[in-house]
Amino acid sequence: VLVVDGGGSMRCALLGDQLAELAEENDWAGVVVNGCIRDSAAIADISIGVKALGVHPLKSVKRGVGERNIPVRFAGVTFVPGHYLYADEDGLLLAEKPLI
Repeated sequence: VLVVDGGGSMRCALLGDQLAELAEENDWAGVVVNGCIRDSAAIADISIGVKALGVHPLKSVKRGVGERNIPVRFAGVTFVPGHYLYADEDGLLLAEKPLI
């Protein structure tokens, strides 16, 4: 699962259908975005879970400043690499050990 901290921005989308398709091709379980996505109808047809704050038609400018395998904190929750993330229509649950 990829967790993206977009600072809660509602100004542009941080994920679109092309990146979601790449995530599916790489067997990712899903993507969590603290920000917006675009191409939501196409993403709904892709077999990965995607959670975001909302949708926005404008794509972001890629600056290549992302980091990997670091703790990410937003909404009062710290997402730690190696922990387990479960999601459904009602929200997200984090666990240090597998629950199922």
